[in-house]
Amino acid sequence: MSSQIGDTIAFGEYDWHVLDVCGDKALIITKNIIDQRPYHNAYKDTTWADCALRKYLNDEFYNKFSEADKSRIILVVNKNLNNEWYGTNGGEDTEDNIFLLSIEEVTCRYFGDSSAKLYDTRKNKRYWFERKDINNDKRIARLENGRIWWWWLRSSGRVPLKAVYIHGDGNIGIQGNNILKGNIADGRCTGGVRPALWLILKQ
Repeated sequence: MSSQIGDTIAFGEYDWHVLDVCGDKALIITKNIIDQRPYHNAYKDTTWADCALRKYLNDEFYNKFSEADKSRIILVVNKNLNNEWYGTNGGEDTEDNIFLLSIEEVTCRYFGDSSAKLYDTRKNKRYWFERKDINNDKRIARLENGRIWWWWLRSSGRVPLKAVYIHGDGNIGIQGNNILKGNIADGRCTGGVRPALWLILKQ
C-alpha cells in the first residue's frame, strides 16, 4: 500500500490524515477529534512528559489496537521545546507510541508554513496568531458529530498550568488553555484529542 501526503487512510477504529511519508513510514493524525479530555488530571504545573493525557494515549488508547496493528506503530523520540513566546519549559524529550503534535509541527511543517508568525514574538504576546493567518483553515477540526471544536497540542502554554491548543477557527492558541479546561455548564473537560503516530505502511 503506497500512501501520499494528504491521503486519508483507515487504521484501527479511525480514519487518519497522512501528514508525512518517509520511505515505508508515515506520520498520521486522526481525521476528526476522537475524544475530549483534560491535558492533565490535576491543576498543577506539568509538561507533556508528565501529563495524564500522554499516559492515557500510550497506555489505554494504545492498547485498544490489535497486536497486528501495534506491530506497525513506531516508537519515536519527541523533542519538547520551550514555548517560543513565553519561554515556558517544554519538559524532557519523550519516547511515545502515540502523541499529540507540537506547536512547531503544526505551525511550520504539516499544516502550511506560519513560522514567520511563530518566531515573531514582538506582537505584544497575543492569545492567538493573527485572525487572517492563511493556514488557519487547514488546522480546523471537527468532533465526530461534525461540530467544529478546539484541540490540544503537546506544547506548554504561557505558564506550566496551560497547554497550547488549536482554536475552533484554526488559530494557534499560543498562550494555551488551562490543563483542566472545562465548560461552565458541567465542568467536564472539553479539550479535543487528535492522536498522532508514525506507522509502518503495508507493502
